Parts: sequence; structure tokens; C-alpha cells
Amino acid sequence: MVPDQIIRILVVDAQEIVAIGLRSWLLDVDDLDVVGYANTGRAALEHLKAAMVDVVLMDVSLTGMDGIDTTRALHSSYPQVRVLAHSSLAEIEYANSMLKEGATGYLLKGADKEEFTKAVRATAQGQRYVSPAVQRNIDMGYTWTEKRFDGEYVGLTDREREVIRLIALEKTNEEISLALEVSLETVKTHRKRLMAKLDVRNTAGLVKYALDRRWV
Repeated sequence: MVPDQIIRILVVDAQEIVAIGLRSWLLDVDDLDVVGYANTGRAALEHLKAAMVDVVLMDVSLTGMDGIDTTRALHSSYPQVRVLAHSSLAEIEYANSMLKEGATGYLLKGADKEEFTKAVRATAQGQRYVSPAVQRNIDMGYTWTEKRFDGEYVGLTDREREVIRLIALEKTNEEISLALEVSLETVKTHRKRLMAKLDVRNTAGLVKYALDRRWV
């Protein structure tokens, strides 16, 4: 029996084999279909200009424009398209960042077909789905973030992410000050707060943080 509505999925992942594997995997799932693939965030945004997509399966660790930035841009330009994060990273900072930027759910890679199908269907309906392991990490919280009044943890601000990227690009405080049009003291304050938030001891720790997330 053919369902009334097919959920059209765009896979955004650095590895095309992920999309090929999912398409093969879903052959016997009547209401799910992989209709496209993009290996970068910018390619995903271009794809959405010409294609009808219901759910974007978004890898967090994309090269260049990462999944978090891509989700922010996608949510702004295509608010009707749902984003389901699809990642091997279960840490709270990734999940919170994706959800904060507009993702409806967060699914770990390696999920079985039953969980995958459940997550995609929930996402297509605008219902939040978070893999249990990720939800446990969210519930535990983490020490270097602040809580909003509603109790939710938040990650880095856009400006803090910008500062870390520039630090990882070996920019001096003076160069960062000019690039962001802020005072030198403001840049120094950002550095101190970032090291405290992320629980790192020096600039090398901030650089590693950026590199681990493929921000540069």
C-alpha cells in the first residue's frame, strides 16, 4: 500500500556512502525516500532552492560551514523544512547548539532502522526527537555553560564562536579587534570567558576546540 504522503529526505553528510546506504536501507519503508545528497552546507542550501524536501538529515561535523551554521541559515531561509541532526557526537554542546539553531531533533549515527524511522517521522511532524543517550547528556548538563531562566543549558554565543574561529586562524588580539570592530579589552575578555566556559587552560585549548568541530 502506497502512503498518502512520502517524507522526502535530503542527506547532508561529508560521505556520499551515507546517502547511498540510507537510500538502500529505506527501500522497504513506504513513506520515506532519500531524494538528494549534499556533502557541504553550502551545497545543501543550493539544493533546497530547486528541490522539494521535508526533512534534512544534517551531519554536525561538516567541513567549512559546519552543520550548526548550516542549520541556522537553513532555518532562516526555509523555515518549513525540518532538520534532524544526524551525528556520531553525543555531547551536550553539539546537541544544544543544533537544537538552538533550529533543528527539530538529534539522532545518533548507528541508530537502528526502527529508531531512524521513528525520528524522521517525528521530525517531519514537527515533534522533537532526541536519541536517549544524547538526552541523558542534556539532562546532566555541563559545568561551563549558563542556564536560561527556563532551566535549559545554552552553548556558545555567535560572537564567541566567531572569536574562537579567529583564534584558531592564528589571529592576534589586535587583528581580532579590527576584524570584529570591538576594543582590544573586549577581545581579551572574550578569551578569558571562553577559557572559563570551555574549561581549557590556554589558547591551544581553544584552537583544539575549534579544530575538533571543523570550524576552520
